[in-house]
Amino acid sequence: MTDIHAAKTALRTQLTAARRARDAAEVADAALAIRDHALAEEAVRRADTVAAYISVGSEPGTGLLVDALRAAGKRVLLPVTLRSMDLDWAPYEGPSSLAPAGFGLLEPTTPRLGVEGIAAADVVLAPALAVSEAGVRIGKGGGCYDRVLARVPSGTPILALLYDDETGRDVPVEPHDRAVTGWLTPSGLTRA
Repeated sequence: MTDIHAAKTALRTQLTAARRARDAAEVADAALAIRDHALAEEAVRRADTVAAYISVGSEPGTGLLVDALRAAGKRVLLPVTLRSMDLDWAPYEGPSSLAPAGFGLLEPTTPRLGVEGIAAADVVLAPALAVSEAGVRIGKGGGCYDRVLARVPSGTPILALLYDDETGRDVPVEPHDRAVTGWLTPSGLTRA
């Protein structure tokens, strides 16, 4: 195991434990605030298509956000995890279009667009465990979003959804890591 890999593993363990320790009220309040900040963001307001995800556990909540985006007339794309740990994409058509999937996830049951479907997004809302001041993100370690972010067209905003204390972290960087252009927390939007 390389030093960078070991440092990432240790950081993931620390961040995951901190998330699990958050109480339900904090998670719910954060979801409302992040939804409101996302909807107020100009790039999101102008977007026709937004790539998002359905949060699980104590991740910053996205359920209210994806429903609000859809209610605002946005086409919302959600990931479908493939066996290869790559992500396919499918449109979100409301809560009834979701089904339980692996890793405790909910995924859309609508027709899939393929792994290149992410290129249709005008804005990408990405999960992360933490982000550095430069926008380097660390995820859960499966590499799904490193593959996805490499397919996002240049100039497309990529915003990580985080809690306030998960920003400005010293995130170890490997060549395959992809930076985000900003992050949304309960306190608002920060650009890298």
